[in-house]
Amino acid sequence: MNTNPLKSLIEKNKQQKDDQHIPPIAGFVFAVILIGAIKVALLLDAAKVFDLVIGATVLTLTIVGVYFLFALKVASQWEKAVVLRFGKFTGLKGPGVFWLIPIVDSVAMWIDHRVMVTSFSAEKTLTKDTVPVDVDAVLFWVVWDAEKAALEVKDYQAAISWAAQTALREIIGQMTLADILVGRAKMDEVLQKIIDERSTPWGVTVQSVEIRDVVIPQVLEDAMSRQAQAERERQARVILGESEQQIAASFAEASKAYVNNPTALHLRAMNMLFEGLKEKGALVIVPSSAVDTMNLGGLSGMVSLAQNNLPNKDQS
Repeated sequence: MNTNPLKSLIEKNKQQKDDQHIPPIAGFVFAVILIGAIKVALLLDAAKVFDLVIGATVLTLTIVGVYFLFALKVASQWEKAVVLRFGKFTGLKGPGVFWLIPIVDSVAMWIDHRVMVTSFSAEKTLTKDTVPVDVDAVLFWVVWDAEKAALEVKDYQAAISWAAQTALREIIGQMTLADILVGRAKMDEVLQKIIDERSTPWGVTVQSVEIRDVVIPQVLEDAMSRQAQAERERQARVILGESEQQIAASFAEASKAYVNNPTALHLRAMNMLFEGLKEKGALVIVPSSAVDTMNLGGLSGMVSLAQNNLPNKDQS
């Protein structure tokens, strides 16, 4: 089983938890206050004020700067911050600027409300007809309830990935190889329904599931290729036989027109003979019965005599 995508999701989620989301404006305010505290200390020292007063002033300004640094938060347009006060859920903040009480409040999680893409796979999974297949798929999902995503499941991204993978293996075991190869759209719909039912309590909805690739063993792939080729050859032979039957039926229908009309039959035969002889160097074999019936011998002699007399006429 390929767990690399799941590991990357877990590591990414940990990085998001460790991220304090300190906005640049908070850092700027902290720097301004810290510089101001230094200048005030220099001015008080030049005025020969007691060191205790100078230290208290600098400490107070530093605390104010630290407050701005950790209390001022900015959530992006697609984000929601899950705020806990003394470990208890108090609400969602964002998007935009919001304030926290340092030490008292904490951001447990930043929820992304954009459409997320998760790739998952099932390797060496047996189908209903005991064929091992590798299936790769892509899941498109979105968080619609940030509160449930944060409170109902520990790691909603990893949970979605595992739920999708187990659902895929379950569906493969219920379908034959032929159904998987030709019924991807149906398989996508069933997968979407199953994963959506499992993820709805977590505040997550599945928009679509798409099967990217289905890999079967090479031996089975070769056997299926030979089977398809044999099927095409069989269809070709069937089509050829049907064509021969249609041609024979046409000839039988045409022969009825020549039964009581020998002259028409002779004309048709002569036309066929002419079509065969008009090509230069053509050789036509005519049955002796046709020669006697159509008097082709005398006709051929007359044609030959006419061709021999053509040069004599030109010379004269």
